[in-house]
Amino acid sequence: MNVVVIGNGMVGSRFVDDLVARDPEVHVTVLGKEGHLPYNRVLLSSVVAGKTAPESLAMATATSDRVRVLTGVPAIDVDRAARTVTDGAGEVHPYDRLVFATGSQARIPSIQGVATDRGLLPGASVLKDLDDAQGIVAALPKARRAVVLGAGVLGLEVATGLAARGLSVTLVHHADRLMERQLGSAASQIAAGSLERLGVKVITETSVARVLDRRGVLSAVTLTDGSEVLTDMLVMCAGTIPEAALARRAGLPCERGILVGADLASPADPRVFAIGDCAQPPEGGSGLVAQGWDQASRLVSRWSNADAPVGSAAEVAEDGADDELDPTNVVRVKALGLEVVTMGLSGKFDHGERELRAVRMSDPAIGRFVEVVVSHGLLVGATVVGDKQCASELSAMYTRMVPVPSDPAHLIIRPLAGAGRPAPVSAEDMTDDHTVCQCNSVPKGRIIAAIDDGCTSVDEVAKATRASTGCGDCRSLVGDIIRTCGVPEAAEDSKVPALAGK
Repeated sequence: MNVVVIGNGMVGSRFVDDLVARDPEVHVTVLGKEGHLPYNRVLLSSVVAGKTAPESLAMATATSDRVRVLTGVPAIDVDRAARTVTDGAGEVHPYDRLVFATGSQARIPSIQGVATDRGLLPGASVLKDLDDAQGIVAALPKARRAVVLGAGVLGLEVATGLAARGLSVTLVHHADRLMERQLGSAASQIAAGSLERLGVKVITETSVARVLDRRGVLSAVTLTDGSEVLTDMLVMCAGTIPEAALARRAGLPCERGILVGADLASPADPRVFAIGDCAQPPEGGSGLVAQGWDQASRLVSRWSNADAPVGSAAEVAEDGADDELDPTNVVRVKALGLEVVTMGLSGKFDHGERELRAVRMSDPAIGRFVEVVVSHGLLVGATVVGDKQCASELSAMYTRMVPVPSDPAHLIIRPLAGAGRPAPVSAEDMTDDHTVCQCNSVPKGRIIAAIDDGCTSVDEVAKATRASTGCGDCRSLVGDIIRTCGVPEAAEDSKVPALAGK
């Protein structure tokens, strides 16, 4: 079977890796628009913040001789009648099955003067790919002030990262609260207070209306309330738009994204599928890479005549259940000095008529907020600001669907007071069933098994188990686990390949 995959990002490359491992007969051609090998986009804000080197974002990819990867070669035409894809170099690729994994593009707001006939005004940028991140970093030595537009997850990460670099940062957001899709007013106020302490000025209920330049370079922005903010840099974190233009030209049904059913196939063509940010499945798109990874796993399982993984979003969609127990629905802010984790129903206020119990603890003086939502003995939502240990405990309960105490208050009291089983603080304290990598649901036991099979570095464990390949927060913990197994070499990771095209 010949498969063509359009898109070589985190979701497309994961799908190919899984597919060739499961199907010994498949041959895959991958068309990647970017000139880079697959890399971890989740950590782009960490590159801007100076926490992560660009070369360390490289991801493990399939090395099978049954996979042909073309980097820097976009797909420009799909002929569904002939079942072929034509790339930018003019080569025609026949397929038996076609998978769109084209991701999304950054949304550029309608701002007067932000775009020129040569692209964005120098000093203005988005943060969607590695080139964007490297461009922002290259501009830092000449910048003293920055405006970040958009206070979603990415906006908070960029704002805190630039502030940590020594810039005077103003965060501008159109809504009345930060991360309005996840945070309620009380949690948003505490997060805003924490940002102010980190040197980020927060302005809500306004946006950027116009950019001003001096000799063709950004010098200030005018807000919709009429005020002017001097700045050397504008980073627009205003959301994304599914990349579905090619699918539309091919005659596939599209709304915001490429319409697919629970089987991830287009209703217009059973040979064409879509996964990741470009897809619009029945349950909707979360914009989180975990959902794309889950879709990749489900699609490989279906093609291999196996059931979808237990607890996957497939079951949620097909059984008609609500999404509050979807383990992929966990949002983490990777910001310097600011801990924010939300899951499930957190930040949402219209819960219908379901029997819900909510308990909240708010302490603005130290920048801490915790809210839990319980239904029928399970944790169906939580918001945590400013408490990493509590967030770790609640995330574990949520993703594992562990029964909770009859009094929901104990969910807050136990983690904060250290009662019950405390969150492990070291590799030695952890049991084999404790989840080390929340992004990929990798327990300590699986990491130990990989070490027993010969892995001696974090990168080797990542390749074997995928631990640390998501947000990267667990990378140091994986190294600690390796050292507890008597492998001192874990102190130095193996050399990561440079992010270059083939």
